[in-house]
Parts: sequence; structure tokens; C-alpha cells
Amino acid sequence: MTTATLTRRRFIVTSAAVGGALVVGVAVRGLRHAPAGAGGARGALNAFVRIAPSGQVTLVMPKVEMGQGTYTSLPMLIAEELEMDLAAVALEAAPPDPAAYGFPVDPAAPQGMERDQATGGSLSIIQCWEPLRQAGATARLMLVQAAAKRWRVTVDSCHAEAGEVIHAATGRRLSYGALASAAAALPVPPPPPLKEPKNFRLIGRATPRRDTPAKVNGSAMFGIDVRPPHSRVALVAIAPVEGGRIVEPLASDAALAVRGVTQVVNEGDVIAVVAEHTWAAMQGMKALNPAWHGGDNAAVQQVALVAALESAARQPGVVAIVKGKPAEAAAHAVTHVDAVYHQPFLAHATLEPMNCTIEWRKEGCEIWVGTQVPDRAVAKLAELDLRPEQIQLHNQLIGGGFGRRLEVDGIVIAARIARHVAGPVRVLWTREQDIQHDRYRPYYVDRLSAALDAHGRPVSWRHTIAGAGLWALYYGEATVPKGVDFDAITGVGADIVYPLENMEVRFVRRDPQGVPTGWWRGIGATRGVFVVESFIDELAAAAQQDPVRYRRALLKDARLRTVLDLAADRAGWGTALPAGSGRGVSIQHAFGSYLALVAEVSMSDKDGPRVERVVCAMDCGRIVNPDGARAQLEGGVTFGLSAALGNEITIADGRVQQSNFHDFQSLRIAEAPRVETHLISSREAPGGVGETGTACVAAALCNAIFAATGKRVRTLPVSRGLRATA
Repeated sequence: MTTATLTRRRFIVTSAAVGGALVVGVAVRGLRHAPAGAGGARGALNAFVRIAPSGQVTLVMPKVEMGQGTYTSLPMLIAEELEMDLAAVALEAAPPDPAAYGFPVDPAAPQGMERDQATGGSLSIIQCWEPLRQAGATARLMLVQAAAKRWRVTVDSCHAEAGEVIHAATGRRLSYGALASAAAALPVPPPPPLKEPKNFRLIGRATPRRDTPAKVNGSAMFGIDVRPPHSRVALVAIAPVEGGRIVEPLASDAALAVRGVTQVVNEGDVIAVVAEHTWAAMQGMKALNPAWHGGDNAAVQQVALVAALESAARQPGVVAIVKGKPAEAAAHAVTHVDAVYHQPFLAHATLEPMNCTIEWRKEGCEIWVGTQVPDRAVAKLAELDLRPEQIQLHNQLIGGGFGRRLEVDGIVIAARIARHVAGPVRVLWTREQDIQHDRYRPYYVDRLSAALDAHGRPVSWRHTIAGAGLWALYYGEATVPKGVDFDAITGVGADIVYPLENMEVRFVRRDPQGVPTGWWRGIGATRGVFVVESFIDELAAAAQQDPVRYRRALLKDARLRTVLDLAADRAGWGTALPAGSGRGVSIQHAFGSYLALVAEVSMSDKDGPRVERVVCAMDCGRIVNPDGARAQLEGGVTFGLSAALGNEITIADGRVQQSNFHDFQSLRIAEAPRVETHLISSREAPGGVGETGTACVAAALCNAIFAATGKRVRTLPVSRGLRATA
């Protein structure tokens, strides 16, 4: 979703008296018409703000918290406009209801998928910036109007401050709670003007994370922590080959002989050992020792999957974008540069493995889970003959999402198992099950060709992408009528940061046999930025020009130039480094934000590359919480470096070879670089931050390796790419 799209969106405000409370929400005109005074029916309003007669102010959260700080930044938007302390705003997870709490998927989305309730794509602040502030401002105005009416004074003579309405002339004051019922009875006013940035009390100020104390002392409730009374534990085992089936008969008697084991559930492609506690379930699964038929995908091999993609990258595919006459321009060029890039399958490897607690009853089910898509989970369970109104979903804190919990396969599996169990059951995956049954970031092969003029400038650019069609796989084939996957061409098509006059981008869809795929942190930008920024570095080297100056000469966007200049300056670009060290640069415009990143690498014959320092310069528009933005950049860079340096998922005989953090490693503290972040003050609309560092860092890393060694890494992870250049 682009910033331009958001500024065109028009909002309407609704309110209703619910148990004497003032309820204020915002709906997107044209997508949902919520009438004013719609009564107290649950779901009649999105009810972003609820002010009870007791004085309790509640934000019904339209986004989930998975470590990115929404439980701090989004309440800041409400508290700012409502003129109250941030600490006084309570939070409540929104129920699954995309009509009320959803946001547009994409302006061009087909009928029936105009909006969803997902948290992802670094969209939380982008999507909530205006509607949450509008809800807070409207609630404030209605409270002031109620006070003025009670005091029989003009509205202009009253103002809101610290959770109260004050009449300055007489010093009279009333709390929001005391005014809630009266305010709810008033007509809904036209949307009031939002506060000027110069008057912000909270927005733009460094604010500690509200969820930190609970996460430190252990009181925070993640999905895996939920324990309803009398609940049991079900440990799952899934067919190791996609489409495989269990070998029967099962050794159920051996499992049931383990003390504490109460049941074995067999669903064919997934089994579960149900027990009174986790240890008994683990021992029961060990005693069960299941064996599996491989099925049609048992012969799938990594080398064949990669070869198929390499072949696909040489095919014409479908044209995603064409400008000018790239073939004709290339014929008259001075220098030609060609390259092929490989990016591997990647697991999400979240710290909290997949889990779901569910109680299946005759009349429906109740679910406790951490999910990025509560509405999608409810919709998917319809396949088990459940109606949405039969499903009650309690969304929990998420111990890492990264796109994994955009998928609801774990919830569906839990429901299938829970149908056979009396009472609530905590369905748990081991770490091995989690990594070996992920929805992996697809393997991609990119083939690029550029032609340069006598000054080293690109006069022709041709790019073919071969990989999975994630957009179609997630949203349906009808969403890609021309066969061009929206995700695959992100950052490389019409939105490429360099204004190239002659370019062609093609896409060849190849969904890998037997390997389920899905979105991974940074979505399409992660793949696209690595390829584009690595190849631009190759062009700079072919032109024998400095990589920073080369990029700057091509750029026309002032915001991109500014972040590039700042990052280069703060990184000491051009200053001497020790022998065997190098700096690399990468830039991007993604998620509505502008980022330049410089990585500093030292090389060792024994240990390979070590990232010593990463310097980030970002213009993400208006910043809500600078502390949160810096934390997201630091975390995103570390996450991206872990993947780029050594992470990959490989397939042999249809099975994933990696199983835990020993062979799918994250950076250890001793390996992590110093990350410096420089945020540019901006008056532009907010952009996203959570995935920016992940998307940008791999290219900077590989460009730094080239600067240090002269070896060009075109295959990730770096550990494999360096071997390929040896």
C-alpha cells in the first residue's frame, strides 16, 4: 500500500452508547458503512476507543504485538489526540472481524478481498496513523461538548487535559468517565482537525516499551503460556514429506503405556500424543516412534529444484514492466554486465514455536493463539464445518512472527486434533517440527543484464525473476490475472529506486514441488533489494566508479540522496580501513521509508566474514516512537544478517534437512555488529520500519565482502556463495 493511496482514503466516524460508555471508531468509506448510534451490539462498530463511566479508556487493538512495539506506538496515537497519559490507556485485542477492524489489502484487489485484519508488511503505523488519531480526536471533542453542555458554556471555553475537561474561566473540571454517558448521547460531529505536530506531547518522543516489564518478569501471556483449567497437552508429529501419510498400524499401546498419556490421535498426515503434561506427551511420542510413507514428493531433491529455477530464469515468462527500448539500447552500449543471483529457502525460526490451545465443543470452539491474521484463521476453520459465529478466538502476544503466523496451518491442525479430545488441549510443536514444517521463503533465481554507456551509466536493464507466486498462493489465482506476482516484482519493477529509461522485468512462476512457501520478514523487498543493490554495485565496479558516488549520480529522489549522504558520512565512507576489511552500501525505498545502509566487514581465512559495524540512515516520515524505530532497525539488521551469512533450508528426498538452531543459526551476541541508527526528522506521512533493515542489509554485506576481497557473492547464504567463488 502506498502513501499516496492512504492520503486519498476518506474516513467516517461512528459512536454509540454501550453500557453507558462512549465508543468511537473509524470506518473506511466505500468499504464499510457503520451508522452513527448503531446500538451496543458487539461488532456493530470497530470501537477503536471506548471510554467507560468508570473512567477506563480502552484501545481495541486492530494490530497484534509480536515484538515490533505496536502495544506502545498505537496507544500513543490515541493518547496524543485524546489528551491523556499513555499509561492510562488499556489495551484489548480486536476480535476477528475484518469488516470492522480490517484495512485494504491493495487498491486493485478483486471484489471479496478488499481488506483483511493482518499485521504484517510494516503497515501498522502506516494504516493506523490517521484513523486512530481521528478516533481519539473525535472522542475528545465529544467529551468537551458534553462538558460544555452540562456547564452551559461555549465549547471553545473548554479544553481537554490529562483525562479531564476543564473550563478555564471557572476552574471547573470533569473526568472523562463522568462525561462518557452524556458524550455518547450527542450527535456525531464532523471529523475535527487533528493536532499540529508542534503541539505533540507524545508522538516523536522516545517512549519505553509498555510491554517490557511483563516480558522481563514473565507475566506476559504468549500463546504458548495459555493454560485453561483442566487442559491437556498434545504433541504433534507431521508427515516429514509434504503429502506423506502415517504408516499404520500405530504403536498406540506403547504410547498409552507411558504414565500420563491419555490418547493418541491419528489424522493420517499428522498425529498427536495427548497427555496430562508436556513431558508425558514427549515420552509418549518417543514410544510411539511413528513411521511415514513419503508419497509423491519423496523423490524431491534440492539440486533438481534449483536446476528447474535456473532453467526457468532463461525462459521468456510474462512481462511485468517494460520502459523504452532496452534491447535496442543495449546494442549500442559500450559495456555489458550479466549476473545470476540465487537466494535460498528460508525458515522463520521464531523463538516461540508453533502452538495453539483450543477447546472443541458441540456448539463451536474457543481458541487461544498468537496469530497475525485472526480473521483468516476463522475463515479457514470453515473447512471444518464451523461457522464464524461458532468460533471465539483470543489473540495472544506472539513470540516472533516474521510472516510465519500469517499462515494458519497450525491452527487448523490444532482444530483437527481437538475434535477428538474432550476439554481444552494445548497443541504444541517441538522446535524440530516447527523448522521442518514451515512455510518457507521461496528459493529465487534472478538473471540480470545491463548495458553501460561511455560514462558508465546504465542505458539498458533487463531482469528475469524465477520463483514462487506467493501473492497467488496466499490470496488466490484470481488476484494475479496477468500472471505477474506482485510480491516477486517489489523493488525491481516500476518502483525501482533508479530512474532507468530502458528496462524490462519479467517473471517466471515456478512453485517448488513438495515445498510449502510463504512470506518471510521483508517480503518481496528483501529479495528485490538484494539483487538490485548487488547488481548496481557490479555496474559501479564495471564503470570503475565509487559505489556511493555512482548511486548518487543515478538518483533523482531527494530523500534517497539525503539518506545516502548521511549514511556515507557517518560511516566514514572513503576513509582507510585495516587490510582485509571493506565497506559496502545499499539503499532502498520500501514500506514507505527511505533507508541507506553501510556495512563494514573484516575477512578472515579461518572464520570468513565478520560484520563489525552497520550504519543506518533512515527517513521514515513522521516518527511516532524513535526508540521503537531504532530497535526495529537494529533487530531487522541482525535478523537479515543471520539469514545472509549462513541460513538456508535444503531438501533431500522430500525432507527438510535442518531441524534446530544448531543448523539454522541466529547471530550470537559475540558475533553481532555494532548497529548505529540515524533518523532524519521529517514532516512526511509515516512509513514502515520493522522490515526495512532486514531487506537492506544483505546487499550491503555482500558489497562489503567484494570491497574487502574482490570476490562477488551472488549466491546466498554467504557461506555458500563464497565457496562458489573460491
